[in-house]
Amino acid sequence: MDVRHLHYFTEVAKHKNFTRASEALHISQPSLSKMVKSLEEELGTPLLDRSFKKVELTDAGAIVYEQAESIIASLRDLSNSLYDLMHLKRGIIKIGIPPIIGTLFFPPIIKSFREQYPDVQIQMIEYGAKKMEKIVEQGDVDVGVVLLPVNEDMFSFTPLAKETLQLIVHKNHPLARHKSISLQELKNETFISFHEDFTMYEMVYNECLKSGFEPTIGYKSSQWDFISEMVAANLGIALFPYSLCEKIDLEQLTVVELENGIPWELALITKQDRYISYATQAFIDHIKQTV
Repeated sequence: MDVRHLHYFTEVAKHKNFTRASEALHISQPSLSKMVKSLEEELGTPLLDRSFKKVELTDAGAIVYEQAESIIASLRDLSNSLYDLMHLKRGIIKIGIPPIIGTLFFPPIIKSFREQYPDVQIQMIEYGAKKMEKIVEQGDVDVGVVLLPVNEDMFSFTPLAKETLQLIVHKNHPLARHKSISLQELKNETFISFHEDFTMYEMVYNECLKSGFEPTIGYKSSQWDFISEMVAANLGIALFPYSLCEKIDLEQLTVVELENGIPWELALITKQDRYISYATQAFIDHIKQTV
């Protein structure tokens, strides 16, 4: 059995679509279909149900997919181990970074790391923090940045930043006169929020529920600067971490401290019991020395 067949099959299973999988693999769709069909014939059973709009795994396909992921991860670990042995400080690091976090912290960190390790290539992949644990677990990235807490049985983590959320309002909003305010006092306000695939959305929503109310979400966005502009237009309020509040336009906005502030803790995570390359470990050590 050719390991390429397993790799191609897992890509189709992930994308649930031959066209998108072929684009990701940079091969033609007919070639991909032929490879997957060859694997099915070798195993003597269908692995994919092609009768639906989206390709779905059969029962046998689900078993093969699970085992194939394990085999591919083992081969990747073997390749990384040999590469480190032969090249020492050379390597590639794939880092999963939520868009907000990348803006706030990583340009100076990447710059200082590259000065120390100029031969190490860094690939940054943007995902919302909510999806980060999954892609780290699957091995799509070597390290990922998440909001704590995480499952410590599955992941090792390195603290990156610890802050609290702050309230931002238009400078003429009645709340702008407050030095501090409780979350409960915001129950009648319209929130401008990050989208649901951001951990910040779930965090703020759950904290509001704990304070006895369901927040009214007026608008959602994946862009922090757009959210701040909406607040500057007096269309609602928003909650930002302290570092992000330092980047907003204070000519139009006011930052108000939240009483019993909502914690916002960032960490770099790696999968437990997975091989960590020299380059990745060097990056983790650099984070520890920098933050």
